[in-house]
Amino acid sequence: MGKTGRRGWALDPRAAVLTRPGPGTVIEREPETVRRTDLEGEWGVVVYDNPVNTWDEVIGILQKATGCSLEEAHMETWEVHHQGRSLVHHAEREECDRVAAVIRTIGIQVAVDRI
Repeated sequence: MGKTGRRGWALDPRAAVLTRPGPGTVIEREPETVRRTDLEGEWGVVVYDNPVNTWDEVIGILQKATGCSLEEAHMETWEVHHQGRSLVHHAEREECDRVAAVIRTIGIQVAVDRI
């Protein structure tokens, strides 16, 4: 859901109305009037766990590919190991494809998806 204001109300970017998050909330969508290309918008890079790469290898490649800090790379590696996957980067499609290509160089399964 979109940004939340001071009183808990949120503007869903896909909706024409303000909604208060909660059970049974229904959001009516307006038809899209502007068509986006596949390259526009927010994309994400998801890294999946594997039994081959060490923590140090994954941390190092995440830092190299995304420019993140050691602490952030460590947290994302923990997520990959314990949850099976982690969203490690988000940007435009072209940037996500570049990041994914770098991460794949050590044999890790990676996906680039719209988020």
